Amino acid sequence: MKKTAESSTVVGALIITIMFAAAFTVPGGNDQNTGFPIFLNSTGESSTLVPYTVFMVSDAISLFTASGSVLMFLGILTSRYAYQDFLISLPLKLIVGLCSLFVSIATMAVAFCASLFIMLKGRLVFFILITVLAGIASVILFMLVQLQLVFEIYSSTCRSHIFGPSFASILGKYVKSRLFISRLFVRRPRDN
Repeated sequence: MKKTAESSTVVGALIITIMFAAAFTVPGGNDQNTGFPIFLNSTGESSTLVPYTVFMVSDAISLFTASGSVLMFLGILTSRYAYQDFLISLPLKLIVGLCSLFVSIATMAVAFCASLFIMLKGRLVFFILITVLAGIASVILFMLVQLQLVFEIYSSTCRSHIFGPSFASILGKYVKSRLFISRLFVRRPRDN
């Protein structure tokens, strides 16, 4: 768990660095007089508005999910490693960190494809299509490699009965008690 957290922290930090830099150096650069992106309204029409929007939204999602994953992995690395932490806290942090890292990598690939579309202005569609397929293949490959680890952690944490009640049963009791308490304070209409 510690080695996975260490290596994933490095990957997340690299994604944060790249996405932060990409947010300020948009494809095509900025106009020196206005500060707006050059390709956004270079011809007077908004033909590149959708790709720019896709680029900026996916860049922001990638930046924030990578930040969240790094924080989760740092939470694992700075944990006190007590017996109780290994039952629920650390595996849950690892699952959340890996899932947010996956979302970050996927949206980073989307941002790259959008910037490529902006730079090529819709020309060389075959090249753009091959690049998009390569990006999708790399995201799927990462998902297949890490998905087995996530499922193993989930099944050992949430479905395990070795260490007493599982996380799912504890969570179920908590939700049921909250629903019971909320039903006490809800007024029901009377039937006449």
